[in-house]
Amino acid sequence: MNAKVTNSALMFATLILTSACTAPSNPSAQTEQPPEQPQQQQQVKQVANSETVAGGKVKIDGSSTVYPITQAIIKDYEASGNQAQVEVNFSGTTGGFKKFCAGETDINNASRPILKAEMEACKANGIGYMEFPIAFDALTVAVNPQNNWAQDITTEELKKIWEPAAQNKITKWNQVRSSWPDRPLKLYGAGDKSGTFDYFTEATVGTPRASRKDYTASEDDNVLVNGIIKDPNALGYFGYSYYEQNKDKLKALPVDNGKGPILPSPTTVEKNQYQPLSRPLFIYVNITSSQNKPAVNNFVKHYIEKAPTAASSVGYIPLPEEGKHLNYVHFYRGKVGTVFGGEAKLNLTISELLRKEGQF
Repeated sequence: MNAKVTNSALMFATLILTSACTAPSNPSAQTEQPPEQPQQQQQVKQVANSETVAGGKVKIDGSSTVYPITQAIIKDYEASGNQAQVEVNFSGTTGGFKKFCAGETDINNASRPILKAEMEACKANGIGYMEFPIAFDALTVAVNPQNNWAQDITTEELKKIWEPAAQNKITKWNQVRSSWPDRPLKLYGAGDKSGTFDYFTEATVGTPRASRKDYTASEDDNVLVNGIIKDPNALGYFGYSYYEQNKDKLKALPVDNGKGPILPSPTTVEKNQYQPLSRPLFIYVNITSSQNKPAVNNFVKHYIEKAPTAASSVGYIPLPEEGKHLNYVHFYRGKVGTVFGGEAKLNLTISELLRKEGQF
């Protein structure tokens, strides 16, 4: 990572923290959100500094990609003696935001940034939110280990497979690459309520949500993993953690975007080589819940602290220390909004993410 960017982000974060809540907000980052109030920021600080949280309930939904990180953090949270009841489900990033923006959940796990339509839904319902990047993912294209013909795949071939025009037409392996065998091509991929679906279609096809529909779709990545494990003719995609947990039963394909085939791994993500399928992962926190529910506030503090360790433990790429530091800055300031303006950004690197967060 660029040392200049890293040091700048850390210095900026330290300056904000030592200045308490006096620094002005970035208006361009918050035009779609309810305005911050000094009193709200003070409430966040007071609750965040409380030492004891006796019970309470925290409701979480959203991304199945982020789900393993949240699960690991909940396990650690409970082992630390916390009394709060933390309930986590997954209905996909899109499905989760629908609940979150309706005020039904306290936290949304997200495998992409919040979109403009979701921002408007939250605004209409008076839901302000804090955005916390927690890790990086390497979206993995996987096949069955019995597949001895595919050793890599290009982004153009992924487009050829997954674009809407391929529906009921690209149904055999040799239609993708002529040297591959005349065998049926069985596809497994994210359901359309998944942020992985949004990101993957934009990264490969070129348009978000543009995909063929004749494939096995699910918001539950384990369904996709098990489908590929059982089918020698299968190809699918899902978050890197699910590959890591099953790599003895799956075969990851290196992806070639014109610069040679690259396998997904923490190293290739950190070196900005695994593009365009490298992406940040997030949690979004209802700021009213954080202010008014000590259990939510305490859990979010714990989440920010433990996210790097939890992400690494389940197979994702943790953010460096300055990423955690910036999350604490935004948490203690009660920073409302998003740095993404309602759009996903392809080919985002870890250093670029930190730069965006440092300017927020």
